Amino acid sequence: MWRLKVADGGNNPHIYSTNNFVGRQTWEFDPDYGIPEERAKVEAARENFWKNRYQVPASSDLLWRMQFLKEKNFKQTIPQVRVGDDEKIKKETAIIAMRRGAHFFSALQASDGHWPAENAGPLFFLPPLVFCLYITGHLDTIFPGEFRKEILRYLYCHQNEDGGWGLHMEGHSVMFCTTLNYICMRILGEGRDGGKDNACTRGRKWICDHGGVTFIPSWGKTWLSILGLFDWSGCNPMPPEFWFFPSFLPLHQGKLSSHSRVVYMSMSYLYCKRFVGPITPLVLELREELFLQPYSEINWKKVRHLCAKEDLYYSHPLIQDLIWDILYICAEPLLTGWPFKNLRQKALEVMMKHIHYEDENSRYITVGCVEKTFGSQAWDTSFALQALLACNITNEIGATLKKGHEFIKESQVKDNPSGDFKSMHRHISKGAWTFSDQDHGWQVSDCTAEGLKCCLLFSTMPPEIVGVKMEPERLFDSVNIVLSLQQKWWFSNLGACRSFRVVGDAQPVEFMGDVVIEHETVECTVSAIQALVLFKKLYPEHRKREVDNFIKNATKYIEDVQMPDGSWYGNWGVCFTYASWFALAGLAAAGKTYHNCLAIRRGVEFLLNSQTDDGGWGESYLSCPNKKYTPLEGNRSNLVQTGWALMGLISSGQAERDPTPLQRAAKLLINSQMEDGDFPQQDVTGVFNKNCMLHYAAYRNIFPLWALAEYVRWVPMP
Repeated sequence: MWRLKVADGGNNPHIYSTNNFVGRQTWEFDPDYGIPEERAKVEAARENFWKNRYQVPASSDLLWRMQFLKEKNFKQTIPQVRVGDDEKIKKETAIIAMRRGAHFFSALQASDGHWPAENAGPLFFLPPLVFCLYITGHLDTIFPGEFRKEILRYLYCHQNEDGGWGLHMEGHSVMFCTTLNYICMRILGEGRDGGKDNACTRGRKWICDHGGVTFIPSWGKTWLSILGLFDWSGCNPMPPEFWFFPSFLPLHQGKLSSHSRVVYMSMSYLYCKRFVGPITPLVLELREELFLQPYSEINWKKVRHLCAKEDLYYSHPLIQDLIWDILYICAEPLLTGWPFKNLRQKALEVMMKHIHYEDENSRYITVGCVEKTFGSQAWDTSFALQALLACNITNEIGATLKKGHEFIKESQVKDNPSGDFKSMHRHISKGAWTFSDQDHGWQVSDCTAEGLKCCLLFSTMPPEIVGVKMEPERLFDSVNIVLSLQQKWWFSNLGACRSFRVVGDAQPVEFMGDVVIEHETVECTVSAIQALVLFKKLYPEHRKREVDNFIKNATKYIEDVQMPDGSWYGNWGVCFTYASWFALAGLAAAGKTYHNCLAIRRGVEFLLNSQTDDGGWGESYLSCPNKKYTPLEGNRSNLVQTGWALMGLISSGQAERDPTPLQRAAKLLINSQMEDGDFPQQDVTGVFNKNCMLHYAAYRNIFPLWALAEYVRWVPMP
């Protein structure tokens, strides 16, 4: 059986940590682990997921939850409660449901204080790892039999009914992910007609029915070229000479977003080297399987701009394709010949220096902690602790809070990046929190703000219960990070925005949006407002003018970007419901009220108008790419989104005006709670870059619980 190891780096001398692997989570296969009854339970869970994969494609994270509940011998001792159709919620009932959720969720805490949870969704993260191991000859060492079995199981479970794979687990089939996952299955040993439920045959048919892999987007063309399944001359140029542009120019690589810069550094290096892996018999077979014409007859120059309509979210403007053509026809021959090839070699050396720097400063996790399936430990835990603190049952869950507090403190980044980090286009990081753990090293604005909020809340509580509070100097470091990331009015995610918006319109990625430069977001801005408002109450004189100006300008930004229907667009959650919760809570934290703020009144109206018949809220992920509010099919409710909306309305003072909508939502949450105190897994609720969904498996516990806690605190009940 599989089991999850926590805060354990193993005996590998190449794996190291800055804080003894706190937050690190690793799956290992132990053939002797588990008794027959437990193994049967695991197989039953797998079979149930397979049967319902099209209805609920997101994982419920049951395997490690079974493990933790068994290891802690958890049994839910608080009786389950229900609220009748015509019955009003009694305070005792709401408290019981809240306590049941808090005790269950506390039992899922890891030994180092964090909550492990799958962070998944995109279906183009895993195959490239398999490709790299295949090319380098380490596939059998890193992924022995049981690992391959689980990877294949994952691919089978997320194949769509039409045979393709979506950009994410709920998305329609696209050429990019269908091709990558098909190749992945073949590398892992499946024959051309192999795989569960004819997976390979169906996948290949989808590819051929949609024009073959010449229509794969640019990132796919790059990966196929690396594998030897595409010719580099079929890719648009990625010249490294951009690194020699003066830093004041908007196109300088240091002005790109962190993800974009790191991704394209590596892709550009491989493009310039025209790197191709070993041409194995399997590669030759795939050349025959994936194209509609013989490989040797393809006119590579003519396929550079091809992209399947299913993949096309962002269409390149004509001027961008024209620039690529000029680079392809004129610049590339010039830069690869004498004497300019020396300039290219210098550019590649500079680029490799930056690649090594990023690797070493992130302990080889790199900026892509999600892409490396590393997790969202710090992010999930900061929300989890705020939800548990809101329950106000410290006497019952004090040990859980103390361990969580220790994890948050241990996960704070203690230093800036090494050396002359500004010349490496890095921002300060001392005092920050990352998305995953301290080893990751990359400062993230909202993760820093949420981590700071936790530490400030714990600093007001008895240390004998929740542990020693964080030193003021470390809190000041965090405030410094938050203040440094504000861009005039708004707040960016990973670093200060250094370029112009027009540069963002020239993005090369066809299947996502807002990739090239850092962008402002409502959610990051609100997290910062809330953290600084709380900080100001506890440390009123520290950088008072800067803190006040930050809050004032950030609040104005929230008001200014409200949508015509009263909602706000969400960049990290689905979508208008998510951002509206943040916006209403942020405006309230800044001192705005329903009576003195038009934005709050309009936001409340939006949420009330979108409440479903059963009292909840349910928004489709399609709201994100379409930028238009779209309810879930059948006007279903989603418990996570119901929690968001409920908290947004409570923060606006809805309980004082008309508590009926709140009562209906709370009733849905209470009646949806499962026998053990868990909540059911439903639709995916996270997103990034407009068009790709993220699955946060812990959200189904955190937000219904948090909403119930706020309901108990603020809504009058008999």
